[in-house]
Amino acid sequence: MVCEAVSLTIPFFSALASRKDVKLATKSYGLCPSSSRIRCSSSSAEGSVTADKLENGYSLTGTAYDFERATISLTGESLSSPKKVTLVRHGLSSWNEEGRVQGSSNLSVLTEAGVKQAERCRQALSNTHFDQCFSSPITRAKTTAEVLWQGREEPLVFLDSLKEAHLFFLEGMKNVDAKVIYPKEHTTWREDPANFYVNGVYPLRKLWATARESWREILLSPGENFLVVTHKSVLRALICTALGLPPERFRSIDVNNGGISTFVFNKRGEAMLQSLNMTAHMYSDHVYLS
Repeated sequence: MVCEAVSLTIPFFSALASRKDVKLATKSYGLCPSSSRIRCSSSSAEGSVTADKLENGYSLTGTAYDFERATISLTGESLSSPKKVTLVRHGLSSWNEEGRVQGSSNLSVLTEAGVKQAERCRQALSNTHFDQCFSSPITRAKTTAEVLWQGREEPLVFLDSLKEAHLFFLEGMKNVDAKVIYPKEHTTWREDPANFYVNGVYPLRKLWATARESWREILLSPGENFLVVTHKSVLRALICTALGLPPERFRSIDVNNGGISTFVFNKRGEAMLQSLNMTAHMYSDHVYLS
């Protein structure tokens, strides 16, 4: 067992805080400018995740040297190595453009603008090596993945667990019409999606379960760097489940068409969100560093 003393400075007492601020906080809240604690790391067979991360190049995100137990394991078992996963939402589709509820329907296809967005994503990720690409088999995501994966030797992997949520009779309807014809259901889906249900089925709660299944399938696959192409609701579920957020937080995440998000995972299968909904490449020739 190796131990070291660590000085912990409370952010309130920065160089910008006045003496009056410090005095007031100390008196009113019992805060002190700094405190000490002892941090120990085990040299057991489990080893330190920090050491693993440093050796494998996933050591720093700002000042975060480690994120052990920051989130729960998505795999329930140890990974062979740390992993990085890049998530991409499909390009603009015909039903996006028409303001229709898409859900799991396969009738919505990429528009010309959507294909160009996919091409921009490919260029933006051109410096990044991916071991595998996982995609929803639904047409709008599948076409996006085919554009992104063009020129790479490895075959695309299609996962049913990456399919968009099934929204029953709302699918294909324009939002303005659904709001009038099915006001209760449409309002629930928009304002309280975790409690939206049809015939006893809660699509969003089901999506949370399939998102966890997706993470496990992806993270336990051979390789260290993966690309995932899927749908907005699925991306929300993937991001929330990785961060330990419940279905009620569904609409706290937004991802644009062609938006890119990235996660890194330690050997325990615990996640750290590195970037969310990056879209600089939609408006410029920006290429992301691998």
